[in-house]
Amino acid sequence: MRKTDDGTVMGWIAGVDGCKAGWIAAFAELSGTEAPFLRVIPRWDDLLAGPLVPELIAVDMPIGLPDRISGSGRGPEQAVRALLGERQSSVFSIPSRSAVHAADYAEACRLALETSEPPRKVSKQGFHLFPRIREIDALLRAEPDWCTRIYETHPELAFATMRGAPLLHPKKIKSVVNPAGMAERRALLLAAGLPEAIVHARPPRGARADDALDALAALVVARHIAGGRGRPFPDPPGRDSQGLPIAIWTYVADRSLVQDTAMTEKPVPRSMIEAAADRIAGHARTTPVMRLGTGAFGSRADVSLKLESLQHAGSFKTRGAFNNLLSLDVPAAGVAAASGGNHGAAVAYAAGKRGVKATIFVPEISPAAKIEAIRRFGAEVRIGGAQYDDAQAACDKFVAETGALKIHPFSAKETIAGQGTLGREWHKQEPDLDTVLVAVGGGGLISGIAAWFAGSSVKVVGVEPEGSRALQAALEAKAPVTVTVASVAADSLGARNVGQLVYDVCKDAVDHVALVPDAAITEAQALLWRDFRLAVEPGGAAALGALIAGSYKPQPGERLGVLVCGANVDLTKLVEITA
Repeated sequence: MRKTDDGTVMGWIAGVDGCKAGWIAAFAELSGTEAPFLRVIPRWDDLLAGPLVPELIAVDMPIGLPDRISGSGRGPEQAVRALLGERQSSVFSIPSRSAVHAADYAEACRLALETSEPPRKVSKQGFHLFPRIREIDALLRAEPDWCTRIYETHPELAFATMRGAPLLHPKKIKSVVNPAGMAERRALLLAAGLPEAIVHARPPRGARADDALDALAALVVARHIAGGRGRPFPDPPGRDSQGLPIAIWTYVADRSLVQDTAMTEKPVPRSMIEAAADRIAGHARTTPVMRLGTGAFGSRADVSLKLESLQHAGSFKTRGAFNNLLSLDVPAAGVAAASGGNHGAAVAYAAGKRGVKATIFVPEISPAAKIEAIRRFGAEVRIGGAQYDDAQAACDKFVAETGALKIHPFSAKETIAGQGTLGREWHKQEPDLDTVLVAVGGGGLISGIAAWFAGSSVKVVGVEPEGSRALQAALEAKAPVTVTVASVAADSLGARNVGQLVYDVCKDAVDHVALVPDAAITEAQALLWRDFRLAVEPGGAAALGALIAGSYKPQPGERLGVLVCGANVDLTKLVEITA
């Protein structure tokens, strides 16, 4: 093996994770002439002073510490959570530099509270990581040249990249290793090209089996970074006050190495939607189209309404729920979901029809009518906190503890493909449409419809409330971002972040997003009841609201399809706005 003057062994890379005995490193030689191996190393300095010094290292440990923290952590942490399907796996929120360098736990909590907005203490689990964070931080501050050779990664992000979607099984349940989760990760490592001998190797003394798999996942990322396929979040990386990079790295998948059949040139291709349509046939209704002709609602367009509000359980979400249940293995613990109402009702309905246990977590803001629908369909309802994010966190905890299958409302290919069957059905009913208006919450619906119409002459326009614009913000920023939410339609169109998968589908397939004021949404609800006796919730009326308000201005004679997508309205409120 050739060495440079500073002792680096040319061609060797490493993936590193923390473990009980210090660090576990997975070494590989890029040419493949020597077999990769695992080694436990007590201190970080020992990794760089040993007989084999890697040319490039990917490590599961934070690099770059801000002086203050806003929101739920550093920017990379917030972006990566969206990629993992709303925290199917944990991404710790690292506090400020002063808190990480505190002498004891009480001091760390005090400093963290002073340097975070909203104020946030330090978890005991996070505090135990601080000595390892300080090891890398000290090296990079003393020898900044290492910043071009040491990269922060996250194993669960690496695994999600390998799969092309969030993982199906948690790594642990009640702090005990989950065999199904370990098997899923081993299969992904094998598909990524690692030898079976190291994937199934007994971990070295001082490390656990899950530590070894995490180090191997980091090794896969290191290999891609070395090959020029690394992908940082954010891009380009930020910098802390010491000049250290702040980014979590994964990679752009190399399809010669990743054998995931779900990964194609398009995140959700038409073939996946076709398969979903075959799968859910007989389970979801074919909903009607109401053709209104030219001049409807005072517009110059030739307007028709697609009445998906007449779907089972009152919304389009039944399609995605059935596609998940019919395409994924359901464990004995059943399925779980977090929902403002419609997704929960759909999962409850589909689970009931399939004889599967369902546990649905809803926030306190969910309308009583939607909660009652979930219970009526046979699911257990749990109030998961004040807002949707609180319900999602409670759902994630339940999944980790029980092993239940989480059915995500938008950040899953199975969900998007299921919703895409609506676009397929609509296209068959109205083959001559020029444009479709589609309401956007988390983005699963518009992703599926846009994936179906991609490459056709049909223009897909998203509609979001002015006070809830996660997709428009993502398209403007060219990446998923977190927004604040305040709208009459927040219970169904109130996602704070669309996530990476939705963004990847929509960035090239959605023409643009029109923003609609709450007053127009309420007016559309009243109009649909007055003229057509259609009881529609705010989110279901949003697309029509964009036409009424002029947020979308069609051309004369434009063949415009407007999606009416949800009927789970609180009837007392409907009476108020139609009185």
